[in-house]
Amino acid sequence: MSHRKRSTALALASALAGPAVLLAAPAARAAVVDVAYACVTPIGDKSAVSPIDIKAVKEGAGYKLTMSFQKGVSSSPVELGKGAMSPSAVIQVGGAEKATVAVTGPPNPEAVPANTPIKITDLSGTYTPKKSGKVTFTAGVLTIKALGTTTTCTPGNGPGPSLELDVTGSGGGAPEAPEAPEALPQTGPTDSALALGTLGATVLLTGAAGVLWLTRRGQRARS
Repeated sequence: MSHRKRSTALALASALAGPAVLLAAPAARAAVVDVAYACVTPIGDKSAVSPIDIKAVKEGAGYKLTMSFQKGVSSSPVELGKGAMSPSAVIQVGGAEKATVAVTGPPNPEAVPANTPIKITDLSGTYTPKKSGKVTFTAGVLTIKALGTTTTCTPGNGPGPSLELDVTGSGGGAPEAPEAPEALPQTGPTDSALALGTLGATVLLTGAAGVLWLTRRGQRARS
């Protein structure tokens, strides 16, 4: 094969392979978003900003969501021993479907010194879409429980989504069947058959009575 023919073949192969790679790419967009948390703690109100990352991995009919905090968002006036703090949060789902996903994580693997930002472990949960389309995932309320106290941290800056994903819901996006008018009584197949049978019997009896009456009247007229 000449050099020119070889170059043409390679260019054609690259052109054909290019769209295939693009089509195989996942329909997702992720971004690390700064979330400004306003925290209500047992020792007063505090605030902190943490970059939040949300990832999704397909598992069966749903997705495993993982929410990662790149900075601590609160602190404790006393040392927190290993395993003393339990975090949880809510991820807001928007777009084609409005929902919330609860995510939880393991307790702190190491002791947290006093007055030191608490590093939140990765939080995870499962999202199973009911509708099809493009959905977004945004950081919601964070809850920290430690030493019998509860700290609630709420995003105060209206953060944007950390993840955007095309999903296929369990309903497949099929339109719902129209409801029957309320004025019409709903009857099952058995009720309908009984109603038609009763109506038919009534017509049959009426017809038989009419024939019988006409027959007797004819006999009286001849006598």
